Amino acid sequence: MPNRVETIARPRSLLVFVVSIGPGILVMLADTDAGNVVTAAQSGAQWGFRLLPLLLGLIPVLYMVQELAVRLGIFTGLGYSELVRRHFGATWAWVMAAGLVVAVAGSMTTEFAAVAGIGELYGVSRNLTVPIAASALLLIVLSGSYRRVERIAICIGAFELAFLLVALRTHPNFATIGHQVSDLPLGDSGFWLLAAALIGAVFNPWMVFYQQSAMAQKRLSEQHYGAARGDTAVGAVLTQLVSASVLFVAAATLGSGNAPVSLESVGQISEALTPHLGVGAGRLVFSLGVLGASIVAAIVCSLALAWALGEAAGHHRSPRSPEGQLFHAPMFYGVYAACVLGGAAVVWAVRDLVWLTVWAQIINAFLLPMVIIFLVILAVSVLPHPRRLRGWYLGLVVITATLTCACGIFGAVHGLL
Repeated sequence: MPNRVETIARPRSLLVFVVSIGPGILVMLADTDAGNVVTAAQSGAQWGFRLLPLLLGLIPVLYMVQELAVRLGIFTGLGYSELVRRHFGATWAWVMAAGLVVAVAGSMTTEFAAVAGIGELYGVSRNLTVPIAASALLLIVLSGSYRRVERIAICIGAFELAFLLVALRTHPNFATIGHQVSDLPLGDSGFWLLAAALIGAVFNPWMVFYQQSAMAQKRLSEQHYGAARGDTAVGAVLTQLVSASVLFVAAATLGSGNAPVSLESVGQISEALTPHLGVGAGRLVFSLGVLGASIVAAIVCSLALAWALGEAAGHHRSPRSPEGQLFHAPMFYGVYAACVLGGAAVVWAVRDLVWLTVWAQIINAFLLPMVIIFLVILAVSVLPHPRRLRGWYLGLVVITATLTCACGIFGAVHGLL
């Protein structure tokens, strides 16, 4: 009898795990988008290994923030905007949605910048690549079910893992790493500005919107909670290791000189890979990794924006069709098209794609506090009592999130001044 019970339990546990996998991994792959890759590379090229501890130190903070989104999505069955609307009113829901539109517009700009940069790496003008990319992103809204979009996006995003393989082939001087991480230029405004950009690149506001709504969209229940947390934990470690790998390789290759190097083109980042893979292979790995990240981020951004606008407008998911029409908000198409076309226009007009991408991440640092404040308040007040954020863990979340937001804003303001 015990053997029969064990035989039944194992397939069921495996099924629960498989069903739960997806949103956590996907949102983290999307987090390692073109903006993240370019910002990490710029940090490595300009400041060597000095910002590497920051990237790795943000792993637990990223997990704590996204785990709250998981918890709220599973135990309330509602998306982030829908919860804000129910408990704080429609005005605040629209304020949050407006902030999300800004974040998504910035992300769309970085994805176009990556496409333009990759095209120019192969001698193709942005006059051709940007319109093609804009048309492709507009077609994303015509995608089918959520599960199909999720699976396709994870497969595409797997190309990002190439950066991990390149980092493993790098042989840096560990004495140099130790010296640099203990010699931080805290008086340099440029250092703080890139630190703020890294924080903004790690904590994209649309990540919270997406993951909580994805939990509700998949109709996950309490039995999926443990697996969903594991999915999120693996994703948090994975995305930061990918970002750290980019910084690591750029620091070892581009930032190895005595004077800081400021990247002038997206294609320059591929030069960090050529000593380890060769010119042709280095360009190919870089192109696939960045384009894969950009596509995944575009998909996740579009889903997050669609769900947020629909929830802010008061639309509800049909229990009979949990994977039906994703883009149900009437205003979504116009806003989404404006974000895509606006991002394409900005990238087409601006020459310096590297710093355009970095500045988009800095905007995220300013948007982050509002998202986290509402997330913590909801986790404290609306969850079932056994699952509410409380005790020492509440204090830990508040302290770490506050410090992260404060560093992001201080770095951005100090860098600007």
